[in-house]
Amino acid sequence: MAYRAPRLLIIPGLHDSGPAHWQTWLQQQYRDSRRVVQRDFSQPDLPRWADRIQRTLESAGREETGGEWVAVAHSFGCLALARHLADHPDTPIRQVLFVAPAEPDKFGLAEALPHHRLAVPSSLIASQNDPWMSAASALRWASRWGASYSNLGAVGHINSESGFGPFPLARRWVEAARARAAREQRPAHAAIQEWRFAV
Repeated sequence: MAYRAPRLLIIPGLHDSGPAHWQTWLQQQYRDSRRVVQRDFSQPDLPRWADRIQRTLESAGREETGGEWVAVAHSFGCLALARHLADHPDTPIRQVLFVAPAEPDKFGLAEALPHHRLAVPSSLIASQNDPWMSAASALRWASRWGASYSNLGAVGHINSESGFGPFPLARRWVEAARARAAREQRPAHAAIQEWRFAV
């Protein structure tokens, strides 16, 4: 069976990501991507949001057999993704990108999130003046989760309101994540002709 690159899963935050948001732009770059659509984007309900991630993956899996994913989350969606990863160690998500997470303490959710290294490779992108999470808190959560950490400077909440429509950095991350997955899968999918050079 031919190897298939991981699909992209978009996980928006509160009030969804509108047409001018970089998540919408990123989703449009990949025809087989999916967006997690919450029943109520105005209600930050962590268990329900995390469950919606699982249901979206299950629904996509029924439509197309198997397959892995890379996930890109924003704001409260980052918290839902972290909770999903803790609840589902068998998740088909293989790499994750957290962008401008919301501060768990604002919602009384710090204890409901994992405080240990996540089971999949992760990266966290933060801002120096994000009103939803301080840079120091973002660094603490990145350290807890074993995520690589990048601070883009004074760029606000990294959303459309702060000028992030196209976000090439996020696309480069997706491409790198897909390439990494391909490298990890290559021995299992190498052609017989290629193996003779490995002996």
